[in-house]
Amino acid sequence: MKQPCLLISSTSLLVLITVTLMGCTTVGTGSGILESNKDKDYSVKFSWKSKDGGQSGILTTTLPDGNVYSGPFFQISSQTEIDFIEPLWFGWDYGWNDWSYWDTGSDIGFITRYSGKVVANLQGDNGKHMRCRFHLAQPYKGMAGGGKGECQLEKNEHINAFFPAQ
Repeated sequence: MKQPCLLISSTSLLVLITVTLMGCTTVGTGSGILESNKDKDYSVKFSWKSKDGGQSGILTTTLPDGNVYSGPFFQISSQTEIDFIEPLWFGWDYGWNDWSYWDTGSDIGFITRYSGKVVANLQGDNGKHMRCRFHLAQPYKGMAGGGKGECQLEKNEHINAFFPAQ
């Protein structure tokens, strides 16, 4: 007895693979202005990649001097656990209490109160760090919903960043 064969055209297979991959990874871009101490501002481009719809992932930027910074970003929500965001503190004081973004209240209050915000800690290929904080325009869409914020380099330079909604 012959077994029935399933025939799929190469075009159908390509469409199926593309749709499957699109459902797994979300990517986006952003832009920013590096406010320099040298009386000149510089354009900066950001890119991000996420496997959970933009709730967390990897953020990357290249500065005008050629240094590339990359590292994890996290959207703080009522379901975020403190242990999950531990990489944010590498290279900085725990809790970033020297950077006015949140107070140093209880861990539970921190997690609940700051829902809809994204934080990131990037490390440069030069070994230095950059920390970022963004306010999402549409928090339920993650980074894909767009937002704006700022990043700070160790030498106290700032980048004003913008991520358009996709």
